[in-house]
Amino acid sequence: MDDPAPLSIGPIPAGAAGQAGGLDLATLPHAGPRRAGILPRAWLLLRREPLVHFLLLGGLIFGADAVMHPPDRTERVITVTRAMRESMAAGFDEDRERPATDAELRAMVENWVASEILYREGKLLGVDRGDDAIRDRIAYKLQLMIFSGLDAPVATEAALRAWFAQNHARFDEPDRVSFYIGPPSDEATARKHLAAVQAEEDPAELQRTTRAVIGRPIPSLSASFGDAFRDGLLALPLETWSVLQSKEGWHLVRLDSRRPGAPARFEDNQDEIVKVWQTDSTRSRAWEAVQRLRASYTVRIEP
Repeated sequence: MDDPAPLSIGPIPAGAAGQAGGLDLATLPHAGPRRAGILPRAWLLLRREPLVHFLLLGGLIFGADAVMHPPDRTERVITVTRAMRESMAAGFDEDRERPATDAELRAMVENWVASEILYREGKLLGVDRGDDAIRDRIAYKLQLMIFSGLDAPVATEAALRAWFAQNHARFDEPDRVSFYIGPPSDEATARKHLAAVQAEEDPAELQRTTRAVIGRPIPSLSASFGDAFRDGLLALPLETWSVLQSKEGWHLVRLDSRRPGAPARFEDNQDEIVKVWQTDSTRSRAWEAVQRLRASYTVRIEP
């Protein structure tokens, strides 16, 4: 057997290009151009897909937001100031009547830090949303901030007198009554008690449960006992036992005295008038500040 001819690694002879092992490569399926055409056609399809547009746009928006508003690294920093530690130590001293040891102060600091961590993590989870207690507490603190930022108003005597003329009823001495009233019961029991009192056979229990109301302002009677009770009480003759119905039931009642009121004088109440006027004025200015904040909100009240 002849030895095989050495393998040539030189250039392919002319005319042999496109042939290998007797096969014409030109006759084989040509995959190159078809593969090259897949990507352009896929890109054309993706360009028409709305979901792709949405994802690309969202990525751009989130990317821009991350660049323009980087996360606040201070949110992960908890600072315990010297003033806070001194406040903790002072509170401990007041409660225990002795200074806190270093270990006790460290424990108080660690407890505060733990609470602060839980507070921040809770806010991140949104546990403060929908909690009326937290909402009211934060609103109250902001109210205090608004009030503390307002200077105490100053008024002239003429302005105070004009305000007093419009609000003098808040300073007038009201009509007052003093009376005895028994515990609430049904009408039959109340009338039984009345008969016993009129016969001077006061049961010990009735004497113990009947109370005296001294110098009660007449305008406050309706809120506590009802309009019918107020009108009935004022119609009673003095020092005469009777039966009246209130919001709570029927009572044994005796009107003991009635003292007429008196109009207030500006000169006699000037200090109190100034305090009330300052309080009203500060509240009015604080309300105006809240209304200015409200102007930046849209309030929707659902039916």
